[in-house]
Amino acid sequence: MRYLNLCLLILFPIAWFAPLMRAAVLPIFGMEEISVITGLQALWGSDAVLALVVTFLAVFAPMAKVVGVALVDFGLLAPRVMPVLRWMGKLAMADVFLLAIYIVLIKGAGMVTVETAWGLYLFTGCILASLALSHRGPAGPAHQG
Repeated sequence: MRYLNLCLLILFPIAWFAPLMRAAVLPIFGMEEISVITGLQALWGSDAVLALVVTFLAVFAPMAKVVGVALVDFGLLAPRVMPVLRWMGKLAMADVFLLAIYIVLIKGAGMVTVETAWGLYLFTGCILASLALSHRGPAGPAHQG
């Protein structure tokens, strides 16, 4: 199980650059792909405080959680930090919830076309896998797997 957690160190960065959705003001103008990274770039240009919050939720919280769980799994960090790591995973899930709300709101606007893309499912899957992996007991050095 500890190696599944380590896979997230590779999958999360892929999910950040993968297209979360395609959006266009009108479908005849073509669809622009939006990823976590392109969304953050646009957000930094318009609202630095919100960009800081979203960067923490989408990038730092999930990676810190995965690294923390790995450290617990390999016996380099005390298992008593697991509740904090689980909490960090819930913060990361808040980012997926915000994305879902934005998609629903944009679709309701009428003149905007939005399609979800495979990156949204990858990003959501990474966060859900991270949550699930942190809710099992720590593997520790005595438990290989």
